Amino acid sequence: MRKIYQLHVEGKHPDRVLDAVKHDIRKYIKRERRRDIPVGADFWDFDCRFGATQETAAVVHVAAITEAINAVVAEGGKQFYIEILAKPGKRTARPAGAQDPAEDEGDDAED
Repeated sequence: MRKIYQLHVEGKHPDRVLDAVKHDIRKYIKRERRRDIPVGADFWDFDCRFGATQETAAVVHVAAITEAINAVVAEGGKQFYIEILAKPGKRTARPAGAQDPAEDEGDDAED
């Protein structure tokens, strides 16, 4: 998905346009995740770019898209460019000796 979204549409409330844009992006990601995963892959990963224009777009994590959209709206931007490309992902094993951050939090509670 490569698209420029307009945030100010004549005759529509800006909040409703923003809600529709976010819904469209979430719907696209959910649809891509429903596709069959290729052999040898564990999940669908996403390469995402976000910016005011295609030329100024920077790499962002898929979880940070909503925050980036909210930042553009807070700045008063009229449009933004988003690029979301699905790719098969392979999980990697955690290195030996590395601890899960959740386990560190549990150690303090036991003392």
